[in-house]
Amino acid sequence: MSDAERLLVIDTATAACSVALFESETLLARRHDVVGRGHAERLLPMIADLPDGGRAQHILVDVGPGSFTGIRVGIAAARALALGWGAEARGYSALALIAAAALAKGDDDALAVVTEGGHGEVFMQAFAAPFHALDEVQSLRPEAALAALNGRRAIGSGTRWLADLNPDFEIAEAWPDAADALLLPSDMRALPPAPLYGRAPDAKLPTSKAPR
Repeated sequence: MSDAERLLVIDTATAACSVALFESETLLARRHDVVGRGHAERLLPMIADLPDGGRAQHILVDVGPGSFTGIRVGIAAARALALGWGAEARGYSALALIAAAALAKGDDDALAVVTEGGHGEVFMQAFAAPFHALDEVQSLRPEAALAALNGRRAIGSGTRWLADLNPDFEIAEAWPDAADALLLPSDMRALPPAPLYGRAPDAKLPTSKAPR
């Protein structure tokens, strides 16, 4: 971004809903709330409440993994605003943002982000300082995720599922926050504004039968 250009960040991929407006590297305003559901109803009023209605030359949106509905709400809003404002839209990963905010505190050299998935599974990815991903996003059963931690501390909304398996496991909920977006390296803020679901969709198209 050049000087004085603004960046609007939209995050609706999880149970949290947040927006932030930056001018260059300066955070002008932010809104963050753990809403569970109803992102579509909350998002546009949150954006409208930002300075100048959140208008920006650049838009950054959380593309997942997370809630199928929440991901689509955020991306649809980012694309629509980009079209209306003549802005550029890019994406970032929910798990990467949670990890970047945690590692920036300096309490851990490495950790795993574990968030709620679907069908009894969790999304998981490991990160280390200086900030980089150690593996790819995986969708795992909680017992498999617990075994894959390899001694790393786990944070995220999915940690409660791991605690159900081990009473000594510490629940450490953490949510993505749009205000933390600039903690991500530039290459991790340059994903296409398209869904990163982390697993295959539940619904499958019927296969056509070969003609007899």
